Amino acid sequence: MPSEIQGIRVAILATDGVEEAELVEPRKALDQAGARTTLISLKSGQIQAMQHDEESGKYDVDQTFDKATPKDYDAALLPGGALNADTIRVEQTAQEFVRSIDEAGKPIAVICHAPWLLISAKLVKGRTLTSYHTIQDDVRNAGANWVDKEVVRDQNWVSSRQPSDIRAFNREMLSLFGEKAGKSAKAA
Repeated sequence: MPSEIQGIRVAILATDGVEEAELVEPRKALDQAGARTTLISLKSGQIQAMQHDEESGKYDVDQTFDKATPKDYDAALLPGGALNADTIRVEQTAQEFVRSIDEAGKPIAVICHAPWLLISAKLVKGRTLTSYHTIQDDVRNAGANWVDKEVVRDQNWVSSRQPSDIRAFNREMLSLFGEKAGKSAKAA
């Protein structure tokens, strides 16, 4: 698997209020496997991460949405955090970015509240996924099948519920990205 991940380009979409563990741990797993990760946000500089409802670390933004091009990436990671997900979901550029990634069949990994962006981009109808339990009605009302499992794979998506699921989320994300993004990157 690591050879399949080696060199793939992963867009990480996040802004202020991102759940720290859901940003840091998956990014570390991707970086250690040889992927090239890019933190894309609404503004340049740094974003403020959270540990639940408390401010934690700040993280450098690598690129802003107005300069990011989906075709330059092989996969996308959407970390959660209610504040982050609620802010990013209404941004047209973020919606267009994930829509483009999904339409190209590239893999997307989402955790916690991150499915809100997929809902706002009108991508979840007919899909099966999980999320933080408080947004299960949003997922269902958008036409998706919500299940309460630590990790769910559906076509080019992998989803998880919360920070306690990160070990399973990372395992499935690396597997999916290796299968889907690794093949796409080699074909390019």
